[in-house]
Amino acid sequence: MTKLKWGLIGGGEGSQIGPAHRLGAQADGHFDFVAGALDHRADMGRAYAQRLGIAANRAYGDWREMLAGESAREDRVDLVTVATPNSTHFEITKAFLEAGFNVLCEKPMTVTVEEGEEIVKIARANGRICAVNYCYSAYPMIRQARAMVRAGELGNIRLVVTNFSHGHHGDAEDADNPRVRWRYDPAMAGVSGQFADCGIHALHMAGFICDDHVTTLSADFASTISSRVLEDDAMVNFRMSKGTVGRLWTSSVAIGRQHGFDIQVFGEKGGIRWASEQPNQLIYTRTGGRTEIIEKGEGGLHDEATRLSRVAIAHPEGFPLAVANIYCDLADAIRGQARDGLPTAEDGCRSLAAVYAAVASAKDHGAWQEARPPMFRG
Repeated sequence: MTKLKWGLIGGGEGSQIGPAHRLGAQADGHFDFVAGALDHRADMGRAYAQRLGIAANRAYGDWREMLAGESAREDRVDLVTVATPNSTHFEITKAFLEAGFNVLCEKPMTVTVEEGEEIVKIARANGRICAVNYCYSAYPMIRQARAMVRAGELGNIRLVVTNFSHGHHGDAEDADNPRVRWRYDPAMAGVSGQFADCGIHALHMAGFICDDHVTTLSADFASTISSRVLEDDAMVNFRMSKGTVGRLWTSSVAIGRQHGFDIQVFGEKGGIRWASEQPNQLIYTRTGGRTEIIEKGEGGLHDEATRLSRVAIAHPEGFPLAVANIYCDLADAIRGQARDGLPTAEDGCRSLAAVYAAVASAKDHGAWQEARPPMFRG
């Protein structure tokens, strides 16, 4: 099978997400890493790309140079990943989609709902794939949870409770650290800080497992470190189209919590729980029954969980392999075999609408807001 060609924008030396994308894209032999514009400092980006094995003529100084260079090649990249600050996602993603490239964009996909809707329309019009890196949805046991809900094993879903709360930005003395500061700066992060950074992972996960969409929400935001313009803690209540009630907490000042992403789904026939710090296990309780642990890699799992399990039972699977599962689904989609569960521009657009609804609600003392993008209402 011929390898696909992959290029990366952003994710340069010292970035948090760059290594996960490089490992994920190349883990299964689907993609060759052949092009990159890895740093806003052109010389450093070119040098780092060449140290990673990219040829000098495809180690670009910026994304515009990469767009021009790749567009002119017969062996252009099959997929471009955008892993730059939030405020740049729209311009870069739009330009590459319009030029006929498939794109994987980091979240949030854009910083406005209008931009999100435009990306959806461009991807549809050009027949290109635009995916969003909601990579937690690609853990095998999350696919198992979604399949269980779809199969009716939990019955009608009554309640979903999720949170993504850590304490790694809880030190006020570290507030000027550039890797922290941009997340709370509206000029770079947009209208929301912690909710747009981590909370939308939890919100997307709720919709993904429940196979449903958020329709309305009510939010309370707080900036617990006074120098921050955007929130570092948020509580969001939401309702979904099939009647499910949702509760979400997200925080970056919950000192003592390390990753802190977990979700519980409660239906009329039973409930399930998954935590990112124990990703191999899905905790399942039938109504009136005993609690059991479903292990990644064991027999009898739904096909979607089995397909994405990488290593033998009892061996841990982690974040880079979840990202790799996204790239597996992308490779299949590029080759013409669409995979259910690949997060798309539609998911990214819905997330942005939820962010804006939460911001409006928080400003209006928790008043309930419409959470769907205009193009998905009605």
